[in-house]
Amino acid sequence: MADITRLLNQGLRLVRMYQRYAGSRGPASRSSRSRGTTPPPTFAHENGTSRARPGRATSSPGTRAPGTSAPYPGDWTGPVNPRWAAKPDGRPDPGEVVWAWVPYQEDHSHGKDRPVLIVDRAGEHLLCVMLTSKNHDTARHDDPSYVEVGVGGWDRSGRPSEARIDRIIPVRPEDVRREGAVLDRARFEAVAAELTRRR
Repeated sequence: MADITRLLNQGLRLVRMYQRYAGSRGPASRSSRSRGTTPPPTFAHENGTSRARPGRATSSPGTRAPGTSAPYPGDWTGPVNPRWAAKPDGRPDPGEVVWAWVPYQEDHSHGKDRPVLIVDRAGEHLLCVMLTSKNHDTARHDDPSYVEVGVGGWDRSGRPSEARIDRIIPVRPEDVRREGAVLDRARFEAVAAELTRRR
C-alpha cells in the first residue's frame, strides 16, 4: 500500500510539473524585462530589508562561514536570467549542481553544506537555488516554491530532489566545495521557466 501511495504521489508531482512547465511556455510568460543596463547587485538581509550595493558586496559581521572567502552578502533579490551553460572545464557554470555553504534563511551566521543548482551569474557571484530531497509536493499539498528535478549524482542515495525557487543564494566561485553533476538541459529549462514565471 505504501508503494502505491508513493507512486501516486510521484505521478501527481510529474503531472503538476508538466502543467507548470507547459503553462510557462506561452507568449504571455516571456520576461518583459529590458535588456539594457544591469542594475547594481541587490541582496536581502536577515531582517528582510534589501540593499542595492554597487560593486563588491559585504555583509554584517558574523555571517562568514568557515572556509568561505567572504561574508555572506544576503539572499539575491535582483534580476535572474536563467540560462544553461554547463561546460566540462572544471569551473562552475549555470546548469551544474555543486556543493556550497548555504546559510539558513532566518540566521545567515549559521548554515550547512548542501547541493545547489547554478542558474545565472551576477558580477562575482554565481546565483543558485538550493536542492532538497525532502518532498514538498504531496497529494494533499502542492508547494509552488519547489520544482521537481529528479535524481542525480549530487545525492549518493539516489533520492529525488526538488529545487527551491523562492530563494536565490549568491555563491562565489571560489567557495564551491565540489561539483556534483550537470543537470540536463530539459530539467534545467523546467526549473528556469518556473523561476522566470515567479520572479
